[in-house]
Amino acid sequence: MTKLTPRQAVPALEVPILGGPKWRLADQSPAHFTMAVFYRGFHCPICANYLRDLDRKLSKFTDLGVDVIVLSSDSEERARMAQQQWGLNNLTIGYNLPLDDARAWGLFISSGRGKTSTGVEEPALFSEPGLFLIRPDGTLYASSVNTMPFARPNFGELLQSLTFIIEKDYPARGEAA
Repeated sequence: MTKLTPRQAVPALEVPILGGPKWRLADQSPAHFTMAVFYRGFHCPICANYLRDLDRKLSKFTDLGVDVIVLSSDSEERARMAQQQWGLNNLTIGYNLPLDDARAWGLFISSGRGKTSTGVEEPALFSEPGLFLIRPDGTLYASSVNTMPFARPNFGELLQSLTFIIEKDYPARGEAA
């Protein structure tokens, strides 16, 4: 598994998105950050609540100069089902993330265990969640990687932190070996 380091370049990232062409990290030009939120997939009820919260707060991130994409290894069909059934009306949703790309980002990979509590079959393999803040120059600012669906960064707290980070030009941390 890869370990990404703050202030260093992140791996390339390119995925198809619902309703659009391919999304490429290299093509992004946010005022401050691109926030890539990797989610487990349509089978995950915790992802549903997590992404609904982000969908409601998206304009606040945009106002801070943070572009957002959410993505998973789900197929287009499952990504569309998530968008529709979870009511994700504002988010850019990427799909078909290759698991090798997930590994390059340091994400943990899990094996499917059958149907979830919502009755949706887990894929044979899928990545666990991660959140990454990437500077416009393609370097990592901050990351949070999980081995399971629980204990993810809170978007309300993240908005407060980003306000401070941007106002104070707070440096990326965790780069020392």
